[in-house]
Amino acid sequence: MDMADIRNLDLNLLRALDALLDERSVTRAALRLRLTQPAVSGTLARLRAAFDDPLFVRTQRGLLPTPRAADLAEPLKRVLADAEALVRQPVFDPKTAVGRLSIVASDYAQRLTVTPFVAQLRRAAPGLSVAVRPLEPARVAALFEQGQADLAILPTTLAPPHLHARRLLDDRYVLAMRADHPSASRKPLTIEAFLGLEHALVSPDGGGYRGPVDEALAAMGLSRRVAASVPSFLGLMDLLRASDLVAAVPERLVHVAPDLLACELPVATPGFTMVAAWHARTHLDPGHRWMREQLISAAAGA
Repeated sequence: MDMADIRNLDLNLLRALDALLDERSVTRAALRLRLTQPAVSGTLARLRAAFDDPLFVRTQRGLLPTPRAADLAEPLKRVLADAEALVRQPVFDPKTAVGRLSIVASDYAQRLTVTPFVAQLRRAAPGLSVAVRPLEPARVAALFEQGQADLAILPTTLAPPHLHARRLLDDRYVLAMRADHPSASRKPLTIEAFLGLEHALVSPDGGGYRGPVDEALAAMGLSRRVAASVPSFLGLMDLLRASDLVAAVPERLVHVAPDLLACELPVATPGFTMVAAWHARTHLDPGHRWMREQLISAAAGA
């Protein structure tokens, strides 16, 4: 059979040949394939032309394969099995799975979602490993397109619109300070007392001195003094422990820092929603679907 004959074949023809070899009857092959007898007879004619061989001769006992057809029987089974394996949804077993997962996450997301997720993963799927990359909002889309990220955990406002996304958790800002801060006993703080304090904030890109609180204050015609800007929330909380600075910090982070005190902000500041985002490339993969469910479960307990 030359290359021209191969181009004339498709899986339906090969399935028909397999049925004819098994059934040795056009009638029974038609029933198995759910086709009419004339359709199977027409398919047999195409097969004979493609293989340049009669393939079957009629006898009183049914169709008798030619030597060429008999030689095709075993390799044909293998080809059809391989083709079926290509389109069959793979089965994912977390206990035996081996692989790597790349997650893009801020230190906030690492503390609240990635840490419990990895602990959960070690118990359920010990063969899987996780690499965490820092969140750089401007690079998220490129990392997915280049196949360097499988999941990103980020606020809805930073999630590229073309990615799939699932809500993980909601959070809001509270005012955080060390437990023995001079203003610790002045709860709730008035707006005047709040503005009289020195503040710190997180600027992920470094060097920024404005955040959600400043936007809310500006709408009221007010401003505060920001004395320090740091690139991470965990670094910010260390700074609060070591100074008289105060900061607007996500409430869930303060809950896991018992040495810090939280009180209500005297200015209404919008909260945020964290989502897990992923590319269409992994959307239907059973292993990735399982891992996403584990992440969502871990975040639910945060």
